[in-house]
Formats: sequence, structure tokens, C-alpha cells
Amino acid sequence: MTVAYVGFGSNLGDREGAIRAAAAELGIRRLSTLRETEPWGVADQPMYVNAVGELETEEPPRDLLERLLAVEREHGRVRRERWGPRTLDLDLLLYGDLELEEPGLAVPHPRLHERPFVLEPLAELAPGLNVPGKGRVRDLLAKLQSR
Repeated sequence: MTVAYVGFGSNLGDREGAIRAAAAELGIRRLSTLRETEPWGVADQPMYVNAVGELETEEPPRDLLERLLAVEREHGRVRRERWGPRTLDLDLLLYGDLELEEPGLAVPHPRLHERPFVLEPLAELAPGLNVPGKGRVRDLLAKLQSR
């Protein structure tokens, strides 16, 4: 079994309901506090609700990613605009201590260390967790907050 972390986001419809339903569908064993956050990338859109979930899986990373994308589609996700509004956004953040980069899949998530809406809930669940190639979650968050 591998411990993986998934980022959740939603800014359309029942934001909290979509996140909680997706977490249940994915078998998330721990879900951080849901937080309302500013949009990232495209500012002219509704506020987001974000969280991070922890799960144990035997699925290979690519299969887990495909399952995340399927859950997004089931919740009405339509990809129109990068960083645009969405009913549900699921990102594979970490997959054990694996470092992987292939077409359409990068683990750890390549911008994880730049995003407070990911680092804050991740720090709630696992502050001492090491992000391969970047450092401990709590240190990454402290560095981001000191800017």
C-alpha cells in the first residue's frame, strides 16, 4: 500500500458537497479542513473551497490519476480554460516518495510548493512529510509565508 495525497478544489455549484462526495468516492481516509481561498491564475471567478485528502492505494500512479479524472467528469467538470472555474478539481499531489515525470503525469505535483491553498491543508494532515526534491511540508509552507 502506498499513501497518496490528493488536492481538492471547487468554485462552482455546491463546492463543499462536491469535495465531500468526491472524498467519499475515492476512499479518502483523512480530509483536511475545507478552506475558502482566492482564485489562482484567473482572478475573475468565484472563490474556491480547497482541501487535501490522504488515501492508501495499491493502484499505480497513472491508474489513480485516471480515477481522479473520472470522478471530476462525474461531478460535471468540463475543461475549457486553464485555471478557470470548475465544479471539481482533483490533483495527485504526492504518491509515497515517488518522483515521476511522464506525459500528463508529474509526481510530486510540479507547483505544490508554490501554492498555499495546497500546502496549508497538507500541513494540517502531515506537517513533517517530505516532498521529494523539495523538503518538508512545514518548511515549504514557512518559506512561502515569509515571502
